Amino acid sequence: MSRADKTDPELAHRLSRRGMLGVAAGATAAALLGTAAAPAQAATAAGASTAGRGRPVLPPGRLGIQLYSLRDKVSTLGFAPVFAELEKYGYDEVEFAGYTQGSAGPITLAQLRRLARNHGLTPIGSHVGYYSDDPNAYTFAQNLTKVLDDAQALGLKHIGTAAGPFRYGMTVDAMKRAAHEFNTYGAAARARGMKFYQHNHSEEFSFATDNPKVRLYDVLLRETDPDLVFLEMDIFWAYVAQFRFSKRPDGTSAPFEPLDYVLRRPNRYPLFHVKDGESDPSNPFGYRMVDVGDGDIDYQRFITAVTRLRGHRLAHHWQAEHDNPSESFTFARRSSEHLHSLREKC
Repeated sequence: MSRADKTDPELAHRLSRRGMLGVAAGATAAALLGTAAAPAQAATAAGASTAGRGRPVLPPGRLGIQLYSLRDKVSTLGFAPVFAELEKYGYDEVEFAGYTQGSAGPITLAQLRRLARNHGLTPIGSHVGYYSDDPNAYTFAQNLTKVLDDAQALGLKHIGTAAGPFRYGMTVDAMKRAAHEFNTYGAAARARGMKFYQHNHSEEFSFATDNPKVRLYDVLLRETDPDLVFLEMDIFWAYVAQFRFSKRPDGTSAPFEPLDYVLRRPNRYPLFHVKDGESDPSNPFGYRMVDVGDGDIDYQRFITAVTRLRGHRLAHHWQAEHDNPSESFTFARRSSEHLHSLREKC
């Protein structure tokens, strides 16, 4: 698919998320992703039917939401009404994608931190740009100290980027150069008591242009210091990658399972994006994004497998997300209800 003549939903997602950084603004809808058409309905019946059948899949105190999913509400209502709704829906944490609130007026970081706390929400992380050609841009490459100052003011435990590691291209050496910069950001974050992380899309799992036998994500994992650089797996995009990149460019088989990456290195994945997709092989991405619980990604299996690892029940944070929900408050409520309803199989 040519990016010049067709809408690329992954590119649209990246550009719209980048626009959210520093200003809460509406994003361009991604045509191929689609949106959930199902009417809003509570998942309490599902919760009741599974009650008592096993331990909740979702660990207590670990459900968050990426506020990018609620950017329309933040930009029109401000953070206070949004946080009040999230408190009602049973969320524990929030992950930021910008610290301003549009037409609701200015807010300081101290006020934002206090507002979250007053609604029982822990600010757990934030997405910031990786680099820009603008020397004054609010990115890790251009303004690392300011980015970390702000994260520290909010009391964040994690500070990261949703930008791909493609600053220097998609060769093996390009990944090594990006990994070196990520190590630098990770060291600076650790000095402040935080963890630096990178959030994937599907392209990270593609193959190096100069060595099509090498998966770029594997290079990134190998070349980043595991004590300095962490990963936030966007589970939806990882399964899109499984659909797109289970064969090398020459057609030879190269299957992979996203969950296996986590099970082999659970300490590297403190954060996850819980985003659902309905399987659609006719779509170039293999899935259409839908509300959590309406798709085909088995979150009972995925979350259970991670939290059953010894010492990992409370070691990870699960952030619900939808890039373009039909109605963002409905998405947030239904996602929480569904995830809280899941029970481990006895």
